[in-house]
Amino acid sequence: MFFDVTRQITALLFFGLSLVSIAVSQQVVKNDVLQLNARQQLLRDVYRELIEINTTDSVGDTTKAAEAMAVRLRASGFPETDVRVLVHPGNNRKGNLVARYRSANAKAKPLLLLAHIDVVEARKEDWSDNLDPFKLTERDGYFYGRGTADDKAMAAIFVANLIGYKQENAQFDRDIILALTADEEGGDFNGAKWLIDNHRDSISAEFGINEGGGGRHRKGVKLFNGVQASEKVYQSFLLEVKNKGGHSSLPSKENAIYQLAAGIDRLSKFDFPVNLNEVTRGYFQKMSAIETGQSAADMKTIATATSDAEVIKRLSISPYYNALMRTTCVTTRLEAGHAENALPQNARATVNCRILPQENANDVHRKLIEILADNRISVTFIKEPKPSPPSPLKPEIVRPIEEITRAMWKDVPVVPIMGTGATDSLYFRQVNIPMYGVSGIFSDIDDNRAHGRDERLGVREFYEGQEFLDKLVKSLAGEKTAAIKK
Repeated sequence: MFFDVTRQITALLFFGLSLVSIAVSQQVVKNDVLQLNARQQLLRDVYRELIEINTTDSVGDTTKAAEAMAVRLRASGFPETDVRVLVHPGNNRKGNLVARYRSANAKAKPLLLLAHIDVVEARKEDWSDNLDPFKLTERDGYFYGRGTADDKAMAAIFVANLIGYKQENAQFDRDIILALTADEEGGDFNGAKWLIDNHRDSISAEFGINEGGGGRHRKGVKLFNGVQASEKVYQSFLLEVKNKGGHSSLPSKENAIYQLAAGIDRLSKFDFPVNLNEVTRGYFQKMSAIETGQSAADMKTIATATSDAEVIKRLSISPYYNALMRTTCVTTRLEAGHAENALPQNARATVNCRILPQENANDVHRKLIEILADNRISVTFIKEPKPSPPSPLKPEIVRPIEEITRAMWKDVPVVPIMGTGATDSLYFRQVNIPMYGVSGIFSDIDDNRAHGRDERLGVREFYEGQEFLDKLVKSLAGEKTAAIKK
């Protein structure tokens, strides 16, 4: 869910940063058009192919996209046995690609590269003239198309870079596994979960890279490179009141709508306690050096102590900071009554909670019952919770990200992020495979279009992301300097 992090961070205000301009490796500009090297041209071709295969839930086909990438990998020299298209038995349009890049004498467990290839719905009539969501369009320094940002950019980069490693006969200390999956965007045939449950050996790794982080810039100024190391637990509850009803001409105080509304009103006034974890504490520490004035001072304080009521009050004004500091629960749907001339026999509400990863959904359930303070309101889980532990910010993971970021963009800081939404990383974290959302692809902090009209990604930022991920994967996989060229 690339859009989630972008939306979350748009509340941030950054000042005093100087523009850092870099040239993408082996790339030149001629008449304002980027001249691509062979690796970049391959990437663009892969990107176009993925964008132009409709992979929406309604009519799209991730199996077709997975097979197209499998053809490319096999043509580059990957053995048939190391490139598999695994289709969910419940729907033949929900295919997943799993490929393995093998290194001779690999000593460590594999590195997993994860990207989802499904996209949210898009209609041509909803987009601007001369833009088709399922045609890759390059215009004014941007690539336009559904999935350009979420998440086919990373999928294309992983495929193109793996083909490059095969052409170079690159050798690493560990194998590299690529998983391109279906239904991350809320479908019923989630590929990541299905692979873990049914093809665990094929995707088992020591740790992995996924979406969820990425860089942010404002008016060309790069602000920070984010690393998503944890995410909140998505959990919805059903609130329901029932009574006998009756004729509307004879109203009673025992009204299901009033009873439910009173409970919801109490919930609206409640704040869960502040509870920082390793990732959010690190976020506020890093951001205190980027922010200015009162915000910087408050972030520095909250990173070391969480009992200052005035600091908490000021930071909570920002929906994003508030969501980072505590579990949140909000009413998102209401349904009641069966006729305009009848007293309601039933009133229902959906409350969506985003629970901190270190907290427990059962505790939140009990707290909701306490807050509503009315035993006539039942509170039940809509689906079972899907908790996952945070990925530890180990130096052997963070240090290469910082070093490559510094080499490419000088003073741009690396900032840990806790996602307030959800990504497929949660399924891998559940089975003790730490995942890190990091791409090196910078997007405009003030202009998020993922999931929306005219989704786009900067052309330069796209190729910079390829370079960043190439260097990061080689570092994390332990590239051997004695690789033999074919």
